[in-house]
Amino acid sequence: MTFTLPLLIITIVLALVSSLSGIAKVSGNARALAAPRAVGSPDGLSRLAGMLELLAGISMVLGLVFDFLDLIVWGLVTIWIVMLGALFFHFRSGKIKSGFPAFVILTLATIALTLAMAG
Repeated sequence: MTFTLPLLIITIVLALVSSLSGIAKVSGNARALAAPRAVGSPDGLSRLAGMLELLAGISMVLGLVFDFLDLIVWGLVTIWIVMLGALFFHFRSGKIKSGFPAFVILTLATIALTLAMAG
């Protein structure tokens, strides 16, 4: 299967962003865990989210390398769920503006999923 250019670009961006974010959270980087702490997310949950972000990024990269759409979709759905959780914590804590990056990533994942399913 040949991927459309928009799907390819969005998938690469999301794979890079989620992998880097995941590595930072899983490693226990204080700066990476500070933002989730500020909205009331426990460190254990943040590390779990980081692990899921990292696995999603790896899944998307492998899906692109091996031309396997199911891996890309799995990664996109995982990112979608993690970002929905992030937005939940931002809204619950009343810090809605700081949730904008999660909203952008959620929107990009939704667009990519739509493109993947339409293709």
